[in-house]
Amino acid sequence: MKKSLVLAAVVCLMLLTGVAAHAQQFDMGAGISTIVAPASTANAQTVGGGAYYDFGMDFLFYHNVGVGFNAAIRASENLLEGVQPFRPFFYDVDAVYAPPIGKRAQAVLSAGIGAESIHFYTPIVTCSLISCTNVVTSNHFLGQFGAGFRFYATPRIFVQPQASFYLIHNNVEFSGSHATRLGVTIGYSFRNQE
Repeated sequence: MKKSLVLAAVVCLMLLTGVAAHAQQFDMGAGISTIVAPASTANAQTVGGGAYYDFGMDFLFYHNVGVGFNAAIRASENLLEGVQPFRPFFYDVDAVYAPPIGKRAQAVLSAGIGAESIHFYTPIVTCSLISCTNVVTSNHFLGQFGAGFRFYATPRIFVQPQASFYLIHNNVEFSGSHATRLGVTIGYSFRNQE
């Protein structure tokens, strides 16, 4: 289900690239970030810390308003309570508002929904008729609110510091029901704001 949702969102946005030449703006970017979350307690560990690889895109189709997709996966495994290897993955689909600020900058505001998917790596391999795996996944619905600023180094290439705030439903594996992702993205705009 999760893979289907991510694949459908990526395919839909990729199909829009052909329309983007006639629309206002289509942007893609990749970067690195980290997660800041409530500190560990005696009963639960934090999901925060570590480096995350980011990928995102947006399509602005009407007066700087559009849709976007963002994904961030932890670059390396972490240990839950020092024992259980795990890797969090955050993804969301958003409404985006990105007004220009002068000729070389642009604000980016977003709000949307998505999921936190936690992959736990177990020492036990489970097999089906098709494949074998040692991964157990726990998924949690989330709401996302984000803000960033694009600074254009050239008319098409930009650097975007950004922050995303996640409200995570039923995040029982960790010490809090929210997390903040802070990072920087380098991207390409198929049509710069003029």
